[in-house]
Amino acid sequence: MGRILVTGCSTGIGRATAIELSKRGHEIVATARRVESIDDLDVAARLPLDVDDDASVVRAVAEAGELDALVNNAGFGISGPVEQVPVADARAVMETNYLGVVRMLQAVLPAMRARGSGVIVNVSSIAGRVAPPLGGFYSASKFALEGLTEALHYEVGHFGIRVRLVEPGMFATEFQAKEYSFQVAPPYDELEREWEKARGALGGPTPPGPEPVAAVIAEAIESDDPRLRWPVGDDAEMVLGVRASSTDEEFEAAMRGVLGLEW
Repeated sequence: MGRILVTGCSTGIGRATAIELSKRGHEIVATARRVESIDDLDVAARLPLDVDDDASVVRAVAEAGELDALVNNAGFGISGPVEQVPVADARAVMETNYLGVVRMLQAVLPAMRARGSGVIVNVSSIAGRVAPPLGGFYSASKFALEGLTEALHYEVGHFGIRVRLVEPGMFATEFQAKEYSFQVAPPYDELEREWEKARGALGGPTPPGPEPVAAVIAEAIESDDPRLRWPVGDDAEMVLGVRASSTDEEFEAAMRGVLGLEW
């Protein structure tokens, strides 16, 4: 059993992961920007952490003590057409979802490397492999995370550090409620209406909660399986399977058929 820091534990996947790993006997350092939001978690330690803030990251990692694993989960969504989303908002999602992970990695890797062991789990998304309409900026942050993590895998495996990407599909969490969106202006409002109808074909009428994702994160930490990527959910398995076996044109045609997209 190990000591594991999990970011973004106030809701959703982060909270479920802290609970799942604690049940398995690990010492969990749960973190959130508002530490009062995790006061009810039964974990080894609860710390304030804003991954956008250099000083906050350094302070939290120092207070956490020696870590056997890090789960980079903190993030938020952003939805809107590329033409209309303000650059400031596009920058904000990259700051948290990508550079927030970079800050955490640079803070914890030196000690793991010196010790010759450790596990890094970066929570990506199916959107880190396939970019949907109106999801360009969120996908960009996750595509960046995928590239960073693949490079990291090659760099630190040499030092005994295992690196994992967990790629959830559509799950019912508070993440959707926190997703930044705005009134889509014409002509893209028509696309928004069509896409909202289409998304149900992927996730089903009632998407599952975050617990299956938490279970895969725990498995990725505990398992000796050398896989880099760990998809979660039937939709993720289906979409990524089609993506891997198709040309760009074949994939687009298949997804348009499944989703009924005419835009």
